[in-house]
Amino acid sequence: MRENDADSILVVDDEAVTRVSLADALRLEGYQVDTAASGEEALSLQRKRGPFDLVILDLKMPGIDGLEVAERIHASASETVIVLLTAFGTMETAIQAIRKGAHDYLLKPCPIPDILRTVSEGLAKREQTEKRLKLVEQLKETVSQLDAIERREAAQLVAPAKPQRFVEVRDVLLDRQKHMAILHDRPLDLTPTEFAILSCLMERADEVWSPKQLVRRARGYETDTAGARAIIRVHIRRLRKKLEEDPSQPAYILNVRGVGYMFASTPRSPD
Repeated sequence: MRENDADSILVVDDEAVTRVSLADALRLEGYQVDTAASGEEALSLQRKRGPFDLVILDLKMPGIDGLEVAERIHASASETVIVLLTAFGTMETAIQAIRKGAHDYLLKPCPIPDILRTVSEGLAKREQTEKRLKLVEQLKETVSQLDAIERREAAQLVAPAKPQRFVEVRDVLLDRQKHMAILHDRPLDLTPTEFAILSCLMERADEVWSPKQLVRRARGYETDTAGARAIIRVHIRRLRKKLEEDPSQPAYILNVRGVGYMFASTPRSPD
């Protein structure tokens, strides 16, 4: 017997004996079974209760025949498995049945075990299709989420982070909003370029900045290595006069030979 969430099956046949006996056999297997005596009744049932998991259809019935019912069901609920039964089978009708979306085509009188086997195989195929579709949807959702994350990260890379207003290293405090630098509670009289250079050095203390990087950040343009070195050397010299106790033996702004300058976060021996 199956669990409570049994697969739903509709048996459609104008012959009462065939319809009732087949429905009873399917119920004994644990399926949830409804019956219809005509194609019109079958379509009405589907509209009222929604798609069935599987429909067993008699091919030859008064009114709407099995092929047309199969076609309509497949058009409105392509996931429904369709099995056709007929006492007048030909290769042509078999081909038509498959084209209408039928899973299988069985000839009457068909042994109940054969019908049950076809039902089981059809429902297993349906379950595999559903799992595959769910997996595809999950993959699409995952890709969509990854795309959203990449877009956010790209936007963060493109949009520069808002600089921190206050930067303090050792006993030097910068107020970027007011463009002020304070050493030992004493304001330093810095030019805009000197302030920009000091701000760069202090925001990444102990990291070496090349002259070209400092020109780019402090002055906003590019220049060659020799030109950048000449420009920055002048401003570093002036900064040291205002910042260092002994500019010839700097304790804050240190020179890294052949590379550039850095702001020391801790006192250290000068080069």
